[in-house]
Amino acid sequence: MSHSVAAPAAPPDPVDARLGARLAELRAERGWSLGELAERSGVSRSTLSRAERAETSPTASLLNRLCAVYGRTMSQLLSEVETEPALLLRAADQPRWQDRASGFVRRSVSPPHPGLRGELVEGRLTAGADIAYDRPPVPGLEQHIWVLDGELEVTARDVTHRLETGDCLRLRVWGPTRFRCTGPADTRYALVVVLP
Repeated sequence: MSHSVAAPAAPPDPVDARLGARLAELRAERGWSLGELAERSGVSRSTLSRAERAETSPTASLLNRLCAVYGRTMSQLLSEVETEPALLLRAADQPRWQDRASGFVRRSVSPPHPGLRGELVEGRLTAGADIAYDRPPVPGLEQHIWVLDGELEVTARDVTHRLETGDCLRLRVWGPTRFRCTGPADTRYALVVVLP
């Protein structure tokens, strides 16, 4: 008795996979179900689902309909998925920014990329530095703050957390936050930021 075995499905094209993931993100950002998107775009739920899962390569017509619904040009959409994020970021290529007035140095160890939800930042505060942010760039932004050297005071939702070397604070940011270097020495910390 012979059994036929189906050949394994070929992996999706990398660009189609990134495009599908981006289309799913755009729908999720708006809180729409596949059914709602189908009504707005005039494209069937099954076609939308297969495009988001990269089971099919979307046509220009399909992308045009989705771009109209999402309020972007096809060029904008495609530029968001054209390049893979670099796998390796050499220290010399990691962007640095300094706020001399507050004594804050920010190194973007793993910068944001449209295809990724997280980023990694190294922060350095001089002794006595005090930085206040009136709101997060994205409400509900997830942050993990790991103190590598020194002491750090973080205030969020009117609660102040005092961190020492090795401590980690995890939170979602909804309102104002404040970072203070309270010790006698400078503070160095890692900040992991994850989009909701």
